[in-house]
Amino acid sequence: MTPPNSSDVAADYLAVRMWASTVCFLIMAFFNLIINWTIVCEERLRRHARFVLIFHLLFSALVYFGVCSAFHLQMYVRASPPPAACRAVVTLLITSASNILLTLTAMALDRYCAVCFPLKYSAGCSWHWPWLTGLLTWGLAAVIPLTLLADGDAPKPCNREQLRKGSVHKMVLISVCFAVILFSYARILQESRRLGVLNRSNSMGRRTIALHGTQLAVYLLPNFVNFLLQCLERSGQLRSDTRSLCGVLVFAFFSAAQCVAPVVYGLRKEELLEDLQRHFPGLVCNVAGLLKWTVRRTHPGLPACPRERASTSQRLISQELPQTSV
Repeated sequence: MTPPNSSDVAADYLAVRMWASTVCFLIMAFFNLIINWTIVCEERLRRHARFVLIFHLLFSALVYFGVCSAFHLQMYVRASPPPAACRAVVTLLITSASNILLTLTAMALDRYCAVCFPLKYSAGCSWHWPWLTGLLTWGLAAVIPLTLLADGDAPKPCNREQLRKGSVHKMVLISVCFAVILFSYARILQESRRLGVLNRSNSMGRRTIALHGTQLAVYLLPNFVNFLLQCLERSGQLRSDTRSLCGVLVFAFFSAAQCVAPVVYGLRKEELLEDLQRHFPGLVCNVAGLLKWTVRRTHPGLPACPRERASTSQRLISQELPQTSV
């Protein structure tokens, strides 16, 4: 039997990346339409930092998967875009990926301030600062790609080698954001235990923490895994074809997880679900039913009881504080 050609294998891997990013883009476009439209239309949602940051996260993921799909598509069809167009695509791709991480960091800091400094948070928080935070994160996210691509090198093929530039800069950004997020949630856990709202009987609080941790993991882990694979390949401990196979598997799996995680996180917000059911009644019921079926299949031991609203003290971690002055 003739061994497969390396170019054919590379084309297959590229096709997997293209289709994975395209499917994720379509899913994100659908949920951006219904969730972000609801957030923008409802005044009580667009004035809450929690929902505005969800808006930024979903929009950043939409841009990322859209540009990622276009980037892999032009590689798959072997197009030759102009160097300026290639730089623009790579810049937007790295910027949107960095902005997702910065938005997650902003969400962690927002919860940290709301839980650990509730009076100052409620007194000093205004409705427009989360929108300005989104603009700030986009500006900060553009620093790395603009710095790397402003050298004006000679035109090169627009491939994945362009994305591997500045791996050290990216790991520094990821490490700093990870440290800030870890510190924020450690302080949230400490404060919640001190107040007595995070105990064995408060399963909702534990599920919220677990959901936040899972959401952060699906965005942070692939960066560390890819960096580890690159180090192993450079040291000669991992073959190039094995590294390519592992890379495409990591990309496909975590792309699906990154696509689903912010949607599940947003649909868990009861205030958002109420407005979604009013704007899209039949659709939201079907999506909620699908999520409940998934939970029952993955956690068969959980009782099938309807979800009730918890008190404010029990939902300290996930509940927005009232916007009242002190």
